[in-house]
Amino acid sequence: MKDQRQLKLSQLYALIAVADHRSFTEAALELEMSQSAISNAISALESTLGLVLFSRGRHGADLTPYGENVLAYARKIIQLEEQIFKEANLARSLQVGKVRLSSIRSVATHLLPGIIAQFQQQFPGIAISVVEQFDEGSVEDDLRKGRADIGFTDDRLSAEFISGEILQDEYVVLLSQSFHIETGHLTWEQVTTYPLIVASNEFKSDKLAYAHCEAHCGTIRAVYYAKSDSTVVNMVAQGLGAAILPRLAAEPIPASVVAYSLPTPFFRTIRFAVMNSVRLSPQVLAFLEMLRSSFTYSPGCEQQQKLIQY
Repeated sequence: MKDQRQLKLSQLYALIAVADHRSFTEAALELEMSQSAISNAISALESTLGLVLFSRGRHGADLTPYGENVLAYARKIIQLEEQIFKEANLARSLQVGKVRLSSIRSVATHLLPGIIAQFQQQFPGIAISVVEQFDEGSVEDDLRKGRADIGFTDDRLSAEFISGEILQDEYVVLLSQSFHIETGHLTWEQVTTYPLIVASNEFKSDKLAYAHCEAHCGTIRAVYYAKSDSTVVNMVAQGLGAAILPRLAAEPIPASVVAYSLPTPFFRTIRFAVMNSVRLSPQVLAFLEMLRSSFTYSPGCEQQQKLIQY
């Protein structure tokens, strides 16, 4: 037959309070109960357990050895109760809310839609907004000014941000199929042969990529400039020249365009970022966890610990 004797949380709270103060009177004041109610709770607990938990004297209430053991378990039970309420509060908070994203255009176009769709299947009540930016500085500015919770960039970030790597994006040379490369591999000499179509943006990664190319083949001569990556790709498709773009920015690559690796490969690193000084909401942390499950990113141990603490 099931034992009908039961512990009550109120008894455990009374046990902890009396143990902490070594006084029934002080315990009653802390718990806003009468002293007789505290005494009755301890007596009932001792009766249930069949143990004497306190030795009472003129100098206060001291735990017996049995009481010390029971106190340790009582603290664990109260901690578990607090954790239950934390989990419940977290679950309720993830039923509503919002997450604001700021991203360079190529990531917003080709990576985020799938992540957002997956996230909203799990958290349909959380609204997601995405602002596309044409340079890394604007993404970082959105984070600094509180216009975004999470940023996606290819910039090397300062200590004011916590960031993590998502993927490596290779720079490729785009050529029209009309420019036939017999070997299937470009040489630096061939790269300088074709007129270059340059994306006229402020991306630091693009400037680093052009500097990488010039270090291997001398000055690159730009013939055409275009603001958007899609315009650059379409100009390549028309046979107007070659372009050097991150593969992600070049997508979707038309059938009439061929992408070649640079003779000496060059990559940019796609990162997520949050402000170091900002406490992240449960909704933002849930989105970061979705990123973690979708990509193998590698924040530093210290940065990863900060995200966990939030």
